[in-house]
Amino acid sequence: MKIKLIAIDMDDTLLNSELAISERTFAAVTAAQAKGVAVAIATGRMFSSALPYAKQLAMQVPIITYNGALIRHPQTDATLFHQTIEDEAATKVRQLFKERGWYLQAYVNDQLYVKERGREAKSYEALAGIRSIALGDDFFAQAQAPTKMLAMAEPELLAEIEATVNAALGGRIFTATSKPTYLELMHPDVNKGRALAMLGEHLGVERDEIMAIGDSNNDYAMLEYAGLGVAMGNASERVKKVAQFVTDGNDADGVAQAIEQFILA
Repeated sequence: MKIKLIAIDMDDTLLNSELAISERTFAAVTAAQAKGVAVAIATGRMFSSALPYAKQLAMQVPIITYNGALIRHPQTDATLFHQTIEDEAATKVRQLFKERGWYLQAYVNDQLYVKERGREAKSYEALAGIRSIALGDDFFAQAQAPTKMLAMAEPELLAEIEATVNAALGGRIFTATSKPTYLELMHPDVNKGRALAMLGEHLGVERDEIMAIGDSNNDYAMLEYAGLGVAMGNASERVKKVAQFVTDGNDADGVAQAIEQFILA
């Protein structure tokens, strides 16, 4: 198998617990690119949050953000694909969360909007390296369609939220957990697997020439699609089962290990 494209999740995969790219991982990605292999981030994060890491690694191909809802080039800002949530579905989600008192944030035009900058918003800001915009009750009356929405809660409540959203929206929203306390909400046609297929087609790369590396349930579709799916050592059991190879954890240079073994060896 000759790999021509590597898609790498960011949080708990490319990044260690310090939210940094280790020296070994940086060296492995750089060496892979020097061999002519295209490397792209594939993350649930917003484009502006992923961009500094893409530039640090000098990525020269479009990156997958918002779990596949936005594919944009980090150097030129050219957009390959963008799919927002349908207006009616987004309105229904906002109403549901307002009635239940659940936390929700929305991403519109690569800006993060919240009702208020409380504990959840500030913790997300620290992770993503961005600042949210507080709208008060106007948050629930936004007219523009969001690229993504995100619920935050403890795992038990998050499972209830996911079940409630799926029951109420009838397939008009795709949901996936990215962290134990994060529930991502996108258009039903959006996931990292479909985005990776589009990126591969754009670059002229066949499915069996793609390696995907990830850890969370929102990475499942891309590991399933890729010719070589690599699960991190810290991945969920569901993700490990769909992968062809399990590497070390994100604090043990698992991404570097996979690239060294399958690309640089």
